[in-house]
Amino acid sequence: MSLPHDLLTVLCGSLVGFSLALIGGGGSILAVPLLLYVVGVHDPHRAIGTGAWAVAANALANLIPHARTGNVRWRAAFMFATAGVLGAFLGSTLGKLVDGRRLLLLFALLMLTIAALMLRGRRGHDGTGYPRRHMYPRLGIAGLGAGALAGFFGIGGGFLIVPGLVFASGMAMLDAVGTSLFCVGAFGFTAAINYAVSGLVTWSIAWEFVAGGIVGGWLGMLAAQKLSRKRGALTVLFAAVIVAVALFMLAKSLPT
Repeated sequence: MSLPHDLLTVLCGSLVGFSLALIGGGGSILAVPLLLYVVGVHDPHRAIGTGAWAVAANALANLIPHARTGNVRWRAAFMFATAGVLGAFLGSTLGKLVDGRRLLLLFALLMLTIAALMLRGRRGHDGTGYPRRHMYPRLGIAGLGAGALAGFFGIGGGFLIVPGLVFASGMAMLDAVGTSLFCVGAFGFTAAINYAVSGLVTWSIAWEFVAGGIVGGWLGMLAAQKLSRKRGALTVLFAAVIVAVALFMLAKSLPT
């Protein structure tokens, strides 16, 4: 690897970390396309495995500033993550058996669905409904489903976890963003270990992503604090990023 390539990889990692800390997701959704089309990892499964490891490490690093500012609902995080880890293991085992290009296509379609659901319910994302009645069973069911999908697509799952936390518990978007980072780390490491056992992680690139992501994460947390003061702004940004990346992935995944 050349120095310019290493710096480019670190820069890509900083974008991933910024997204994670800002909206609680986008780590793998950005990491996989960046690894494939910018860094130059040609195998989709290897890009997914490498991205999952880097995103999980970045998520736990970016959890620290959110926890310090009180944006993490710990009980909800543990309930969601415990159920989700089981789902992530099962999903990642199945995902390795699916053709890589088809996996990316399904991934993009899922993201468009999530974006539509988030925009439809954005007025209720101010935290006034927290804690929701029967919250913990809801969190367990949502965590299992999000973990299975996250593992299947080889992602940390922030774009699945944040909506799951909001809909299951009624917490505010900013709290869901902070809480999701714990779950992203748990889901991501579960999927990453499964891929690593199969030799589908490029470690040098993964750690360069982590280094860049730590810096980007601190900047993203500061931006999230400012956006949370504007009602609905964080939800709209969240959905807009999903749609943009999903359309890009569809364009790359569909046969020419």
